[in-house]
Amino acid sequence: MSETGIIVCFLSFLLGVVVTFFYLLQVSKNRKEYGKRIISDAKKEGERILKTAQLEAKEYLIKAKSDFEQEAKEKRREMQKWEDRLEFKEKGLDKRQALIEEKLEKLQKEAASLEEKKKIIERESKKIGQLSLEWRQKLQEIAGMTENEAKEIIIKNMQEKAKKEALNYIKNMEEKAKEEAKRRSQNIISLAIERMSGNFIAERTISTVSLPSDEMKGRIIGREGRNVRTFEKAAGVDLIIDDTPEVVVISSFNPLRRETARIALERLVADGRIHPARIEETIEKVREELSQEAIDEVKKIIFDLDIPDLHPEIIKHLSMLKFRTSYTQNVLIHSQEVAYLAGIMAAELGLDEKLARRAGLLHDIGKSVDQEIGGSHTKIGAEIAKKYGESEKVINAILSHHGEVEFSCPESVLVAAADALSAARPGARKEILEHYIKRLEELEKIALSHEGVKNAYAMQAGRELRVIVEEKSLSDTDSVMLAREIAQEIEEKTTYPGQVKVTVIRETRAIDYVR
Repeated sequence: MSETGIIVCFLSFLLGVVVTFFYLLQVSKNRKEYGKRIISDAKKEGERILKTAQLEAKEYLIKAKSDFEQEAKEKRREMQKWEDRLEFKEKGLDKRQALIEEKLEKLQKEAASLEEKKKIIERESKKIGQLSLEWRQKLQEIAGMTENEAKEIIIKNMQEKAKKEALNYIKNMEEKAKEEAKRRSQNIISLAIERMSGNFIAERTISTVSLPSDEMKGRIIGREGRNVRTFEKAAGVDLIIDDTPEVVVISSFNPLRRETARIALERLVADGRIHPARIEETIEKVREELSQEAIDEVKKIIFDLDIPDLHPEIIKHLSMLKFRTSYTQNVLIHSQEVAYLAGIMAAELGLDEKLARRAGLLHDIGKSVDQEIGGSHTKIGAEIAKKYGESEKVINAILSHHGEVEFSCPESVLVAAADALSAARPGARKEILEHYIKRLEELEKIALSHEGVKNAYAMQAGRELRVIVEEKSLSDTDSVMLAREIAQEIEEKTTYPGQVKVTVIRETRAIDYVR
């Protein structure tokens, strides 16, 4: 490189250094000015914030002062009210104190007056006691009786008078109570019966099956009687095949077995295939169908009665009541009637309608197994209800509907009343003649066991008892007492449908002849 080139390069380098120096100097100057501006702006912003804070502090102080003054005014106003109230109470207490002092002074005067009167009464009592003693002595001398004898006569007369007054009072109250109870019970019961329609199913012990021809009898009997023996063993019935044309009779006291046998025999006759295996298969199938039909019927009854949450086992027990009768009355229909009647009466009386219907439906559930288990159907039913989670009120209704235990709630009373209504309504039950005669004899025997009874006659199927007494032995008052005693004894010792009317007849006959 030449010398000129070196000089040019040096000058260029020197020029670049100078330019860079001045550029850096300018940048430094600009940065200082920018920093000054930032500091200046920050000072202005700080002054502005300070002024704002001062203004806000002044406003807060003014507001706090105003609030404090307002609160102080409220406190002073409230204190003034309390002062006025205390002042008023002090004035009232002063008045009361004055009245108490005035009454105390008055009572002291009255006490002094009473004390004086007491002394006068004591003096007069002594005089009266002395006079009474003198009069008693004179009366004993005149009457010829001692004081104790006179007392006995007076007490006896008072007792007779009190007895007559008590009987008249009781009679009047009973008549009023009976009229009111009769009116209300008639309204409730008539309404319940009017709203409930009942069915009647008569108990039978035999069923008949029609045959297409007498030749079918031989097929039913089978070779050496094996078909008929298999049928009777599987169905649990007696099959009577006699000379009656084209008819076979099924006999059994169990309605379920009898109905199962009837349907099974009809199906076997229609099918034509009659042999032991087919007989057993058909009877088992019919038994399952009848069981399911009964359960479906119970579910429909439960739905109609609006009874929720019944245990499946309880439903199964209820279905068994379809094939159970009591005095020719179907127990399932009877239980449905009792549920309807108890629910209607509970609604009229403002009681628990659903509880009454539930207890009414379950009241005879023990009859579903009382032929297999020992004990009364009420205890068996209570155990079933308890086992499957029924309430204590339902259990009490089951136990108490025949009076074996006390009622624990009004719904139990309604169930017992509904049970009696359903059983006693016309056409509901048929009574065995022996039981009917025995009940009449018991009523007459109770009446004749009382002193002064001449004759007794049970009438109207045991719903009325007429008692004829000797008019010389008993008074009118004694006749009223006798009627009450006989009624109480009948209630304690006998079982009767509905109510028994006891009529005591005491008469005096005057007879004369015209010649």
